[in-house]
Amino acid sequence: MKKGIWIDSESLSKNLGVPVIESVTINDIGTKELKSEFSAARKGKAPVQYGEIMEEGIIEIEKLLPGSLSFKRKLSLLILLEDPYLIDSIRNISELDNSIKIREKTKEIRSRFRNNISWFINQKKNAWIESICSRTIRKQEVSRPRFSEKFASISRHPVYGIPILLGFIIMMFYSVVYFANVITAWMHDVLWFPIENQINQLVPAGFWNEFLVGDYGLLTFGVSNAILTVLPILSVFFLLFNTIEDMGYIPNLSVLLKRFSEKVGLSGSAIMPITLGFGCKTMATLTTKSLRSKKERYIAIYLIAFALPCAPQMALNMSILGNLGARAFVIALGFLVLVEIVAGLFLNKILKNDSTNDFIQALPDIRMPNPRAVIKKTYYKLSWFLKEAIPIFVYSALFLFVTDKIGLLGALKNILKPLIIGFLGFPIEMVDVLILCMARHEAAAGMIIKLIQAGKLNYIQCIVAVTITTMFVPCVANIMAMIKELKLKSALIMVIAINASAFVLAGILNRILIITIK
Repeated sequence: MKKGIWIDSESLSKNLGVPVIESVTINDIGTKELKSEFSAARKGKAPVQYGEIMEEGIIEIEKLLPGSLSFKRKLSLLILLEDPYLIDSIRNISELDNSIKIREKTKEIRSRFRNNISWFINQKKNAWIESICSRTIRKQEVSRPRFSEKFASISRHPVYGIPILLGFIIMMFYSVVYFANVITAWMHDVLWFPIENQINQLVPAGFWNEFLVGDYGLLTFGVSNAILTVLPILSVFFLLFNTIEDMGYIPNLSVLLKRFSEKVGLSGSAIMPITLGFGCKTMATLTTKSLRSKKERYIAIYLIAFALPCAPQMALNMSILGNLGARAFVIALGFLVLVEIVAGLFLNKILKNDSTNDFIQALPDIRMPNPRAVIKKTYYKLSWFLKEAIPIFVYSALFLFVTDKIGLLGALKNILKPLIIGFLGFPIEMVDVLILCMARHEAAAGMIIKLIQAGKLNYIQCIVAVTITTMFVPCVANIMAMIKELKLKSALIMVIAINASAFVLAGILNRILIITIK
C-alpha cells in the first residue's frame, strides 16, 4: 500500500485456484494463517494456453515421459525450451526409444516457430499474468519517491553506489577493530587467563598439561580459541552483517556488481550466488544450480571458492588486519579483489561461450532494519557456529596434538620448510594454519591470531597469511558442494588449481611487500 498498490487476495485466489494468504513475515503477520493452509495445499489452475501447435506437442511429449514423473505438463514445456539439466535427467531415466522420440518431437515443434520459442512462451505467460493483474490489482497515485526508494536507487548506481559500498565496509571494519577486538582481549584477561593459571598450578608440566593448555591443547587451542577469540568477533560482525541484510541492501548490491560480473563472463543471474558467497560459500555453490550456462556455473563456483571470504573468515580477517591499521586491510582487500578479477577474466577467455540466463532481481527499498529479526538471525548463526564449528576446533586440536606427539607433524614441517619459510616467508608454524584451512577457515584464522599474540608474525607476514588462507583450499563442506555441482573430476581439478594459485600468488605478494614496504 505504501506504493499505492492494493491486491484483492480473494479474487487472486479464485483465479489461481489456490489459497492466497496476506502476510508480512518479518512482523509475524499472517504466519499462523499460512501454516493452517498447508494441509489444504493443492495443485493450482494452469489456464495458460500456448496455441494448437504447442499444446499438441506438450501432450505428445507428456505421453513419452516416464509414468513415475509428476508435473508432466511443466516438464514438457521445459523440454521444449531445451533446459539442459532436465534434458540430461530425462535421458538418464527414460527408455532409449522414448528419449529419441522426445528429442525428435522437440526439434519438430521448435522448427515450426519463426520467432524464438522462448519469446513466444514468455509472451503467452505475460499475457495471462496481465489479465490476472488487471482483475486483482488496483493502483493509486502516490507522492514522490520516499527517501528509502531514493537511497536504494543511489546504492546501485554505478558511480554513487561505490562510495556507499565502501562506507559499509569501513563501518564493519572499524566496528570489528574497536568493539570485537576489545571484547576478545577483555574475555581473555578476565575469563581465560585465571583458568589457565589455575590449570598450570593443578596439572604439573608434562603430557596432560600439554594436552589441556599446551600449544595444541584441547582447552587453549580448541575451546578457548573458539569461544573467547572467534565467537566475540563473529558476534559483532554477524550483528552488523544481518543489519545490512535486513535493510534490503544486498539485492541492490547485486545490481551494482552486475556491471563487474559481465566483464568476467557472468550474466546478472550469477551475481546472487556470488553475493551469497560472502555469507556461506557452501550454500552459494549449491545455488549455482540455477545457472543454465555451464561456463557461468564453472566461473561462479571457482570465484566463490577462490578469493572470496565467507562471513566468518571476513570477520576474523578484519580483526587480524585491524590491529595492523587500515593500510594493511586495504592492501589485503585490494589484492584479493585484483586476483578475483584476473581469475574471472582468465576463465572467461579460455572457456567456451554458451547460453546465459536473463537477470531478474527483486529490488527492495532500503528500510529501517527490524531489531527483532536482526537479533534472531544473529542468534541462529551463532548457534550454528557453536554447534557445527566448535567440534571442529576441538577435533583439530586433537589432530594436531596427536600428529605432533608421534612426529608426523614435525616431518611434514621439514618437508614444507623450503616452501613455507623460503618462498612464502612464514614461520614454520604456518603449516598448522594451512592444515586447519582444510577443516574450517575460521579455525585457521583463529590460529593466525594466536601466532600474532605469540609475536611470531610480523606486519608483512600477517597480510600474506590473511590472503593465502582466504585463497587456500575451500573447507570440506564447500568441496563436497563443488563435487555435487561439477562432478568429482572437475571439482578436484578446480581445488588443485585454486591451491596452486594461492601459493604462487601469496609468494608473489610476499616479494612485492618486502620490496615496497619499509
